[in-house]
Amino acid sequence: MATASLLCVPLVAKSVEEMKADMSAARSQGADLVEIRIDHLAAFDPRRDLVSLIRDRPIPVLITYRPKWEGGQYEGDDRKRFEALHLAMELGAEYVDIELKVAQEFLDFIPGKRPENTMLIVSSHNYQFTPSTEELGSLVARIQAVGADIVKIATTAVDICDVARMFQVLVHCQVPMIGLVMGERGVISRLLCPKFGGYLTFGTLGAGKESAPGQPTMTELLDVYRIKHIGPDTKVFGLIGKPLRQSKSPILHNAVFKALGLDAVYVPFLTDDLDKFLNTYSSPDFSGFSNTMPHKETAITCCHEVDPIAKSIRAVNTIIKKPADGKLVGYNTDYTGAISAIEDGIRGLEGKKYETVSPLDGRVFVVIGAGGAGKALAVGAKYKGAKVIVANRTYERAKELAELVGGQALTLAELENFQAGEGSVLANATPVGMYPNIHDTPLHSKKALSSYSVVFDAIYNPKVTKLMHEAGECGATLVSGVEMFLRQAMGQFELFTGSPAPADLMREIAMKIT
Repeated sequence: MATASLLCVPLVAKSVEEMKADMSAARSQGADLVEIRIDHLAAFDPRRDLVSLIRDRPIPVLITYRPKWEGGQYEGDDRKRFEALHLAMELGAEYVDIELKVAQEFLDFIPGKRPENTMLIVSSHNYQFTPSTEELGSLVARIQAVGADIVKIATTAVDICDVARMFQVLVHCQVPMIGLVMGERGVISRLLCPKFGGYLTFGTLGAGKESAPGQPTMTELLDVYRIKHIGPDTKVFGLIGKPLRQSKSPILHNAVFKALGLDAVYVPFLTDDLDKFLNTYSSPDFSGFSNTMPHKETAITCCHEVDPIAKSIRAVNTIIKKPADGKLVGYNTDYTGAISAIEDGIRGLEGKKYETVSPLDGRVFVVIGAGGAGKALAVGAKYKGAKVIVANRTYERAKELAELVGGQALTLAELENFQAGEGSVLANATPVGMYPNIHDTPLHSKKALSSYSVVFDAIYNPKVTKLMHEAGECGATLVSGVEMFLRQAMGQFELFTGSPAPADLMREIAMKIT
């Protein structure tokens, strides 16, 4: 099984000159080869353009001339495609791609012996779904039988669990294989390609230059996920949730793994069904998970064991797999991350040490939101001695959480007129105001906002939300969601690795990326 997959950059420019410029850029940025998608060229002349693209190439090339019926741009006669691909072979292209449907026809078209210096990739694309493991295995056998040097199968992820079937086939394939699952839910197939023995993965030069759905940029692959350092023994961690595009967790954790020289990677797991995901990715390869919206409450029932604090909060944001028996243990680091950040904010405001009691003791603590993060804040504040008030879009959920912590429930309309009083704390635990909806706020009344001494927002993108900006104008002490993000991540790192978190390093990285 391969331990170092190649990084291939697809080139989809409309002109030969643009393609040549992109080829040089790909080489300078660390690509191993480029895929020249000649079906994207606006005016393609095989004799002129292939000579120009292949003869002076600064990097190995894969020539693809994809027809419309297989997801490409070419609509003409197959014979013209075959002539161009055969010419690419004669010109010395390192790889040529042909679709399984016409592979035998193409091989019959080639006169005499096939050029030895070109490896033939025979490909199959499914833009609707990912077949069963048995069907994928059968497809591999068919592609091998036609005479492929490299098998390529690209399917589509309806669910992230579809990718596990591709991994299984990759690991057991006895010939070089490219196995990728397209779409946002299939991104891990591209990031973890080297772990499971994939021959290559695709990374673009930048956003908007994708040749297939779900392709990350080569910068992400090399700098964030460090695919050149991933091998069969690499431990996999990641963030379970939906959506995940706004999360900075992969950047933070991977940067820490790199700095400490750990053989580990942290990836996004875009997950619809948590229980199904955990049952599918149950192997020791997947060692631990951060867990975010909307799965924090569901995780309580999916774990074999739950830490007492997480159980009292009724939300899990960290899931660890026991190496000995594979059992899942749920924890909540949101609680310590958020509450400690707010406590330090109060200490900074008042200049007191509070050696025997928490700075929250006796204060009014208003939580907006009754989801996983809201529960962590409400239970944590109650534990520290605060008088908790919960406001939520759905009043019944606010009431349920308020009863759990012996507090009071408000509707969001009531919150707009609520006067909290001196020394009170407001904590937003909803996504209202998160990028890209940065002009939204969960509390519109400046009069109500001015009654709080400390305002915390769990959102860290943007760093200063509209809520925090307006609270600052009203004179409140602000506690950024960056602090919660950092501190809960430190707790997760310790659970992932069993080692103390490098606090200074993680703070330095967090401040750069948020």
